[in-house]
Amino acid sequence: MRAHFRRKYQLSENSKDTNRLRTVGGKPSLPRELSKIIHPEANPKDSSFNLLRAFQGLSVGTATRAERHRSRARRLVNVAAPKTQDLSIISVTVVTRPHLRAEVPESKKGVDGQVRSFEEIPHTGRNSWVNLLRFWREDRFRHLHKHMERTFNSLGPIYREHVGTQSSVNIMLPSDISELFRSEGLHPRRMTLQPWATHRETRQHGKGVFLKNGEEWRADRLLLNKEVMMSEAVRRFIPLLDEVAQDFCHMMQTKVEREGRGERGKRSLTINPSPDLFRFALEASCHVLYGERIGLFSSSPSLESQKFIWAVERMLATTPPLLYLPHRLLLHLGAPLWTQHASAWDHIFTHAEERIQRGYQRLSHSQSRGPEGGGRYKGVLGQLMAKGQLSLELIKANITELMAGAVDTTAVPLQFALFELGRNPEVQQRVRQQVQESWAQAGGDPQKALQEAPLLKGTIRETLRLYPVGTTVQRYPVKDIVLQNYHIPAGTMVQACLYPLGRSAEVFEDPLRFDPGRWGKSREEGQRGGGTGFRSLAFGFGARQCVGRRIAENEMQLLLMHILLGFDLSVPSSEDIKTMCTLILMPETPPKITFTKL
Repeated sequence: MRAHFRRKYQLSENSKDTNRLRTVGGKPSLPRELSKIIHPEANPKDSSFNLLRAFQGLSVGTATRAERHRSRARRLVNVAAPKTQDLSIISVTVVTRPHLRAEVPESKKGVDGQVRSFEEIPHTGRNSWVNLLRFWREDRFRHLHKHMERTFNSLGPIYREHVGTQSSVNIMLPSDISELFRSEGLHPRRMTLQPWATHRETRQHGKGVFLKNGEEWRADRLLLNKEVMMSEAVRRFIPLLDEVAQDFCHMMQTKVEREGRGERGKRSLTINPSPDLFRFALEASCHVLYGERIGLFSSSPSLESQKFIWAVERMLATTPPLLYLPHRLLLHLGAPLWTQHASAWDHIFTHAEERIQRGYQRLSHSQSRGPEGGGRYKGVLGQLMAKGQLSLELIKANITELMAGAVDTTAVPLQFALFELGRNPEVQQRVRQQVQESWAQAGGDPQKALQEAPLLKGTIRETLRLYPVGTTVQRYPVKDIVLQNYHIPAGTMVQACLYPLGRSAEVFEDPLRFDPGRWGKSREEGQRGGGTGFRSLAFGFGARQCVGRRIAENEMQLLLMHILLGFDLSVPSSEDIKTMCTLILMPETPPKITFTKL
């Protein structure tokens, strides 16, 4: 029993138990009733993500790493950290054992009682370079989300794909994603964006948590969580986001009054709000991360800020092709694709460097003034510098990654949200009514207003269900698992594909209907299949979910709240938006929205 529990929760082995097991021939099987205690057959009542539960055990100094070998043997490396804090002293014991299959519940076995091999998983073609050629010829990179949806429809809920240098197993059902989550280990890994990593190495920049793995990732991530994820941090930065959201709406009211049509006080204006939303996202991000406003809502916003937005868009657009090509070869050849990618990152780092230097000067000035200069919230940058737990190089790396990921990933979903609210007036009115009531009761407290308007959060979740910013979430299981009755070896990259998941009739009732209410307290309504977890995954899951999640969620909700308080939204055309993939999902042509003053 103890040995089985250790394997389930990835705990270190006990030498006495190991010796006793060896005397009886290795791993004994458990009676069925005892096995149920360890692996209960019933689904838990709530399998939704819990932040504290996800980080439970992260301080444990012992981990087990399982590596996949093509031969049917594997090495189990047990790394035991000493009780001291000196992590440079590590004892490693390497033991070679026969390959161990994952334990498979009876319900997951095939008709003949056997789990199918990895090679039997349906696939899109065995030759990776032929597949890459098809991707280029058929423009699949641009419509990767649609390709995934078509492939699931033709091959079923799991398939393998090998394109260029990338190989993965793709899944889409919540039950399989739940199984993947349980096998992600204490230091979850997702796909490393090698072009980004290569840029850091060639330019000798530090890497942030997005590009790190293992204990180094964990140590930095726990420090960042205190400033961007925990409730106390959220309480500090919500007023900053609310200030920017209100200023955006004041700017829009001025624009509608000046350029709109209709009688004074009730004018309406039809525009493409995309440029304004990008400026909002950058202004809000700078206010939270650097603790300063950069004046993007003025009549003449700085050219430097616009260049930063262009650089982020170019970086995102050039990343996907480089993921599937030998990018180091392109680097040595000086290929235009790599040059564009690296130049975009160079501009992003230069922009961040200037902001960080100003933040450092402000912090030094406030410290020289004593206690009277230290009352105002200094932003995430100021908090990290003041605490001094991360080096300046690591602060720069993480702040730059947060900035690069904070603009498009909020501005684009806001375009989709405004469009869906505009073409669903009944839904818009229900959300507005709740927002008006919550704002009146909150007495000007934006955090309290959000807490009393759950349909706002439901609107964001529903938008990201239909239009997920990132089309996949990747993990490398630390142990062999079984998905859809197929054996998945440890170390295989498994991708949860969010676009097909969010539009699947197997998972959601009437999946193409925009209904923020489906995420309310009655969570069973509007959802299918056992349990209700692992359906809203736009920000990832577990300990390695998006580090900027709390900033993005509150930023989008606050802007929608103030827009709905000040404007009625409608659309000139209610036809579905055509979408495309860069590194994120975005509209081929930004939708036009009509803003009418209330």
